[in-house]
Amino acid sequence: MNHEQAPGAGSSAAGGPAAARADHEVDVAVVGAGIGGLTVALSLHRLGIHAEVFERTTELREVGAAVALSANGTRILDRLGLTGDLEPRATVPTELIFRHWSSGSRIAAFPIGQNYRDRFGGPFWGIHRAYLQHALAAGWTKVGPLHVGHEVVGLHEDPDGVLLDFATGSRVRARLVVGADGVHSVVRRKVDETAPVYSGTSGFRGLVPVSDLPTLPDPSAVQFWPGPDAHLLHYQVDDRINFLAVLEGPKRWDTPEWTALAPAGQLARRFADWHPAVVEMVTAVTQSPQWALLALPALRRWSAGRVVLLGDAAHTMLPHHGQGANQTIEDAAVLAGCLADVGLDGYGAALLRYERRRRPRTRLVQHSSRIASDMLHLPDDECAEQRNRRLIDLDNQVAWIHAHDATSEAAQPRPVRSRFHDRPTARTRT
Repeated sequence: MNHEQAPGAGSSAAGGPAAARADHEVDVAVVGAGIGGLTVALSLHRLGIHAEVFERTTELREVGAAVALSANGTRILDRLGLTGDLEPRATVPTELIFRHWSSGSRIAAFPIGQNYRDRFGGPFWGIHRAYLQHALAAGWTKVGPLHVGHEVVGLHEDPDGVLLDFATGSRVRARLVVGADGVHSVVRRKVDETAPVYSGTSGFRGLVPVSDLPTLPDPSAVQFWPGPDAHLLHYQVDDRINFLAVLEGPKRWDTPEWTALAPAGQLARRFADWHPAVVEMVTAVTQSPQWALLALPALRRWSAGRVVLLGDAAHTMLPHHGQGANQTIEDAAVLAGCLADVGLDGYGAALLRYERRRRPRTRLVQHSSRIASDMLHLPDDECAEQRNRRLIDLDNQVAWIHAHDATSEAAQPRPVRSRFHDRPTARTRT
């Protein structure tokens, strides 16, 4: 893959912000070459707006093992012409199954496969994050510049645009800046000082060959194992099972980084008395670093002047609905459409419209994901029995997420009110 370097890379920035000089000028500077940054760049290009992508790392690296793409995301990727590259690498789950943490008995199950596609107009895929990243990057580098090794160290707006200062010493002027630089966004500081908050839960990840899991029932299904103060989620990706094991605690996350090395065997000890298939899975691979699960409190705004946010930079959410990547893809499509409708000269109206369309929906998904965390960690008591009864109708309760057409102006988030999403008093966190 050929990654261009920005013209002027390595030269020193001339003067301070008042000098208003740049080595290079662009229409839209996208900061971050993850799922959101590359999707918005491709969406802008498709609608006739020139963009360039700036990534702080010297090479693209996937973070995390795999990603679940639901119909609200795959429909958008299809419109960008990526289905041909992604579908051969994707796995379509047969079912969504909830199982008792100890007995392994089915609590509730829902078909996916063709049933899901017929209902929501797009497939549900499990795919390795590296494959998705590669397809997006390959699609983008055919049509636009990807500048790696460009860490943003300063943003300065003047009447003519925004000056981006990079650690290389180079400077770029953009008519508009899109911050797609993730949960610890540098660009967000230009818009809002709010920082992500530790949820009180943490996770371990792993990829295990299916052949190493002889006791696992229904390996081709997406499966949740809810249990006391923990749960396990897993789904198949190629010939492996991708899992996320989520635990309550630690009470505080004191490490500056969002991952840390946990004591050896911590994950295995936590699930030692669970179903044999769960024990088999979490002990089949070397224990991963422990991930702090973070959420971003609702921002007052997503844009300031010529700077706008999308994806985790705007609405970091817990992973319990598998919607982080999908909501980011939705953001990208909506932002590109709003800008294309009025042109970059009308960026103010476009960004306002973008926020009005995206903030209510992402807040609802954030809220629902946060409540799901409590629901999945109940002990075997009356509250868990009530939850299990409510799970029988879960496919209808979350249909508002999967059926949503982000590119439709008329589309509004209308979640079905469900008692499943009532927090049990004993589990409410402050």
